[in-house]
Amino acid sequence: MEILNYAFMQRALIAALIVGVTAPAIGIYLVQRRQALMGDGIGHVALTGVGLGFLLNTSPVWMATAVAIAGSVVMELIRWYGKTRGDLALAMLFYGGMAGGVMLMNLSDAGSNANLGTYLFGSITTVSPQDMTTIYVLAALVLAITIGLRRQLFAVCQDEEFARVTGLPVRLLNLLVAVTAAVTVTVAMRVVGLLLVSALMVIPVAAAQQISRSFAVTFAVAVAIGVAVTLTGTATSYYVDVPSGATIVLFAIGLFVLFTALAAPLAKKRARAAAEGSEGCTLEVPGGRTAVDDVSVAG
Repeated sequence: MEILNYAFMQRALIAALIVGVTAPAIGIYLVQRRQALMGDGIGHVALTGVGLGFLLNTSPVWMATAVAIAGSVVMELIRWYGKTRGDLALAMLFYGGMAGGVMLMNLSDAGSNANLGTYLFGSITTVSPQDMTTIYVLAALVLAITIGLRRQLFAVCQDEEFARVTGLPVRLLNLLVAVTAAVTVTVAMRVVGLLLVSALMVIPVAAAQQISRSFAVTFAVAVAIGVAVTLTGTATSYYVDVPSGATIVLFAIGLFVLFTALAAPLAKKRARAAAEGSEGCTLEVPGGRTAVDDVSVAG
């Protein structure tokens, strides 16, 4: 294949594969917690890290990782203690992160609007060997947490009160989910961009939920969808010369629509199978009573 003859496309496809696995792997817990837009908020904050990296002439990816982790911790603290004013504080954090990133990028000598666009919307063909090393390390951390602690994380995301009663460290696990989401954002920002990374966390999971019931099946199907759309979107962006991030997200939305259309027939098939299975169960009612069963009351 022609696409594999170029080193930059080899790196792009490997990065797409990794992101296709890691984004849905943490996204399933965010969806379970009803925090589907958390990745979008972390992406806003991570932009400040990108700008800071250019300003200090350090790695933008590592700096974005550090700032995104700090932002995710602040987000969890606001969720715990913010109460009625929490939404306002989160909004200020998100918009402040975006504004800070734009300002720092323009103040730096190496930064420019072109550089800003590659991080906002993704530019998978510009992934460098140094970026690949970072992606490998961070992706390994994400998968170790999302797979190794899947039972504990599922319990916390499903019912915090029940998890607390069973003795699980609920706040620590919630914080771990937030930090893992922050790391995933920085892993995926070169592939789909900071503004679109939340879509890759959520849409494959939402599509998988249309046709599956169990957590394990949903996890596996979501990862398969993530890998399919990232690889297909990357190849399409090479041959058609379109933005990789937008292409990947549009493919994901297309699969969601397809799976939603398939959900109704599958539900009817399951209902019919359940009805047929229940036909074999009958309840026998006695036809009459014996004399022993009669109760008389003496006058």
